Formats: sequence, C-alpha cells, structure tokens
Amino acid sequence: MEMNLLLLLLLIIISILGLFSFPPIHASHPPLAHPVLPTQNKPPFPTQVNAIPPVCLIDAGSSEIKVVHHEDLNKKILVALIIASTLLAAILISFSCLWIYRFKYSKTSNTEKPQQNQDASKGLSLGPILDKFNPLRMTGKKGSVTVIEYEWLVSATNNFHEDNIIGHGAFGSVYKACFNDHFLAAVKRIHVSGPDAHRGFENEISCLSRIQHQNIVNLLGYCIHGETRFLVYEMMHNGSLESQLHGPSHGTSLSWQQRMKVALDIARGLEYLHERCTPPVIHRDLKSSNILLGSSFNAKLSDFGLAITGGIHGKNSIKLSGSLGYVAPEYLLDGKLTDKSDVYAFGVVLLELLIGRKPVEKMSPSQCQSIVTWAMPQLTDRSKLPNIVDPVIRDTMDLKHLYQVAAVAVLCVQPEPSYRPLITDVLHSLIPLVPIELGGSLRVTES
Repeated sequence: MEMNLLLLLLLIIISILGLFSFPPIHASHPPLAHPVLPTQNKPPFPTQVNAIPPVCLIDAGSSEIKVVHHEDLNKKILVALIIASTLLAAILISFSCLWIYRFKYSKTSNTEKPQQNQDASKGLSLGPILDKFNPLRMTGKKGSVTVIEYEWLVSATNNFHEDNIIGHGAFGSVYKACFNDHFLAAVKRIHVSGPDAHRGFENEISCLSRIQHQNIVNLLGYCIHGETRFLVYEMMHNGSLESQLHGPSHGTSLSWQQRMKVALDIARGLEYLHERCTPPVIHRDLKSSNILLGSSFNAKLSDFGLAITGGIHGKNSIKLSGSLGYVAPEYLLDGKLTDKSDVYAFGVVLLELLIGRKPVEKMSPSQCQSIVTWAMPQLTDRSKLPNIVDPVIRDTMDLKHLYQVAAVAVLCVQPEPSYRPLITDVLHSLIPLVPIELGGSLRVTES
C-alpha cells in the first residue's frame, strides 16, 4: 500500500509540473534591414552593462515578435515550485497521519487477539449499558451483549461463595457480584443439563439484547465456561417481589402505594412487550419471583428464557411450560398461548400484592388450593373484600381504590381469554390509583 501511495505521489507532482510548463523558446534573428552604409548601422537594441539579453518568441500564427524577459520566466517557475511544494507537503502530512493511524490500529488489534478465547468467539456485545463496565476487561464483542471473562466473575463473587447467593432459579443460583467499590451486579449461574437450559439461555440473550425499557431488567453481559453459563444483570437491591411478600419481612416494606406502583410498573413492562415490540413478545413466565425491585421499589421484569415472539401459538407449536399457579387455563389445557396468557399471570401477581398469599398453597399433603379459586368469591363481595386484604396494608387505603383494584384483578383472571382486558386497558386503570410522585396521576389530596 505504501508503494502505491508513493507512485501516486510522484504522478501528482509530475502532473502539477506539467500544468505549469511553458511554450518552447525559439532562437530567431530579426529580419535583415535595408542595406545602408556601415557608418549608418546601429545595434537593434541598446546595449546595457551586465544585462541578460531578452528572449524573442515568434507567434506561430503570425509574424509578430514577442519579447519575454527572463525575469517573467523566473517568476512563473517560482510560483509553480511554491504550489508544488505546498501540495507535496500536504500529501506527505496526510500520508504520515494515515501511517500513524494504521500503526495504532494494528497494535490495538494485536493486543486484543490474545485475550479472546474459545468462549468469546461465541459472544455478543452490548450498547447503552456497556459504559458501566469500563473498569472491566471485555473479551470480545459481536452483536449486542458483552462477553465477560470468567476470571472476573470468580473474583467478583468470591469464587461463587454461598454467602453471595441472593436467589435461586430453575437451573441455578443468582449471586451478588462486586466488581469494584461502586458497581454491583447480579450473576445468574446456569448449569446446562439439557436442551431446555441451553435453549433458555440463548433465548434470554436474544430477547434482552433487543429490548430496552425502564421496567425490563438490563442484561449487562454473559459468559460461557465449559458446560456452565452465566448471565450478568443490573443489580436490583430489593430482590424479587416474591422475597418481599413471602420472605422474612412478609411484605412489611411494601405499603399500599408502593404495591400499586409495583403493579403499575409491571403493567408498563408488559404493555411494552405486547404493544411496542416488533414482533410482539409474550413473556410466558410472569410471576413474583421474576419481578425484581430496585432501591426505590421500582419493578422490572426479568427471566425471559421462556419468552416467545409472534401472535397466537397453538398446542403443537411450542412446548408447554410455566409456573404452577400463574399458568392460564387455556394454555394449561389446550396449549393455546396469547398475550392474554400474560394478562392472567398479571392478575395472579396483583392478587398477591392485594392479599399477601402465595399463588398456590397446600391445604393438606395431597391437596393444594390456588389463590384465584380461594379469593374469587370474596373479591366480588364488597362486605368480605376488606377482610381478605393483607393485614400489613389493611385499612391503609381508600376503599374506593381497593374496589377498583379488586375489579381489575377479577377481570384479569377470567377463565375465558376473551373476557380479559388488554394490558393497555389495565395500565390505564391503574394510573389514577398511583400518586404522581410514584409515576401515576393521583394527587395526594384526592385520597
């Protein structure tokens, strides 16, 4: 490439000099004068001491004689040389900048190649969240999710010590990872023991890599190490909704207003998946353990391993899966899956927020009862409804708002999918019940 640039440079210089070439100088003599006496002869031009004789040019189209002084020729040559030198300097500077850029680029590429391993070759890279991982070393980028070195995960989780476990999933545990003093993340460790786990891992990466929303958890990166897979999420400091409602605190940290904010955040996340994504996304595994809470109890949807895209899916198009108590009847019985299946699961979560009970509870070693079956007769009876509300929040809300939330929950868990509202309608029903400072439209004076 350098030789081609040098040849191009020489051609440009030759062309520039050719542009400033001059007409040929013809040596000629003035025409002979009429014969006169020798004493009458005079020189054709007055002689000057130390003067350079001018050059006579004859125009080819006429017999006119033009006198061109050497001073004019020198000026033209000087101008040509100045222009050529300027262009030459500009070309040399450009060539030097190009060479420096290529040198730095090749040096950067050479230093990055040894870091890439077999796992990184399968990696994807991320967009807006990548700046949070500046202190880390990334092994490769391809697509829209960042590949993170396994050694960094080991160091950040203290070799996946059990004290750092913050949750458990269907295929593994979730660990708190401290990458530095100012940045924490959640690392889901997945043991790939079959095609379902492998498919769920790839599906979650594919789904979250193209989804960005304030109520959907951010996937920061992933790692593949042998038969183990790792997903790295943003840290949600208040854990899952399940741990808040059914854990040691039994929901004492969630007031009525905060619970309504959580419901509103979930509805906004689902509305984005159903109405704003192209093609639409059905979460298919919405439940309280997959709803994560931030430091201000802002809720985000997580765990998209079972999510699918498209419209209606029949019994033979997808494998039946989900969590007991949240699965819609038509999906459980006929395998029919639509966005209304997510609406049913949302209704179950809304009942959890309202009543404080688990979606399925054991009545005896051989008998279980769902929250929908138990609560439905009492939800429609205004005299009984206040008695089934979670004792933590009982008598802390306006009864009118309580009736409205109960009505939304009843509609969402209808056995017939066509009777259930769209998630957009649910969203607009909840906005007036949440205070303005929490993202709704309710003014404090109204309550």
